[in-house]
Amino acid sequence: MPVIRAAICRAFGEPLSVEEVTIASPGPGEVLVNVKACAICHSDISYAEGAWGGDLPAVYGHEAAGVVEEVGEGVKTVRPGDHVVVTLIRSCGRCHYCSRDSLVMCEEVFPLDRHSPIGDGRGGSYHQPLRIGAFAEKVLVHESQMSAIPKDIPFAPASLLACGVITGYGAVANTAKVKPGQPVAVVGCGGVGLNSIQAAAILGADPIIAIDLSDYKLEAARRFGATHTVNPSRENAKEAVKALTGRRGVDFVFVTVGAKPAFDRAFDYITKNGAIVVVGMPPSGVMAEYDPGILAAWNQKVLGSKMGEAVISRDIPMLVEHYRAGRLKLDELVTGRYPLEEINAAIASVKEGRALRSVIVFDGA
Repeated sequence: MPVIRAAICRAFGEPLSVEEVTIASPGPGEVLVNVKACAICHSDISYAEGAWGGDLPAVYGHEAAGVVEEVGEGVKTVRPGDHVVVTLIRSCGRCHYCSRDSLVMCEEVFPLDRHSPIGDGRGGSYHQPLRIGAFAEKVLVHESQMSAIPKDIPFAPASLLACGVITGYGAVANTAKVKPGQPVAVVGCGGVGLNSIQAAAILGADPIIAIDLSDYKLEAARRFGATHTVNPSRENAKEAVKALTGRRGVDFVFVTVGAKPAFDRAFDYITKNGAIVVVGMPPSGVMAEYDPGILAAWNQKVLGSKMGEAVISRDIPMLVEHYRAGRLKLDELVTGRYPLEEINAAIASVKEGRALRSVIVFDGA
């Protein structure tokens, strides 16, 4: 088996350690990819801190782009040399959910789900909670997890398409199906929220209200398409949203962070017939509070949106075209590039709010 370097989590809340591991060869339907870029997502950080439990030792990283090195028997969608975006969405295309275009909820259990392809060289293995393990030089994934991209698209911005972009964009376009002129609010203006803002702008929503405690992120929200910004630490966010919407509130509020207060207060912002779209994921066990009587009386809704309900064979090519046409900002999201050896510094930049998206790059990508 090839020997590669990977960042290992051996204890929750402790720095990751870069070590040598082995990676298996592709079996039927599987693809070996040389990772060129992997962005740091808050989900990786939550796992590494133990917020969602899971087994250790583990390799995280699920927002990647790279080059196909080898394909297994029966692979039809990519071939060696192709540039690809690699996602955690592993789907069979046949089950109850896949047949309804809900690939993110696929019921199939794949061989890669039963046996991790990342080994320690002594008969042991490393867990892959997010089905990729892209904090590593190579990954072995199912072909359904990737989409080929044009070779002129840089790897660092392309990696963002694997999670942050499809999650934020898809919540607006696929889950809420926002229409021109609808008022929306986005709570949290990080790597996911900014893409919800971009989607809302592309789809013609108005107004687009960005809500965050960080002025740095609110400034970014303006650049990415927000028409108004609200900092709840300095003003009453409920009143600000009402004032911008004729006292009615927004049709949709997209909660893209995992903080309990964000979920509790989301109902303050929506109109009658409005909906909260839950995008961010809090630590296990966190419970939001709401009045079900008002929910029923005002015909309001709560919608979950996992990975933007993406169909990657449809959505990633569409997003690439938006990027090439200048409608979708990707380069501007990449605010830091780090080699694998500096992964803990990259994680710190995201945790401390100093970055929109920090990206681990390989071979100078």
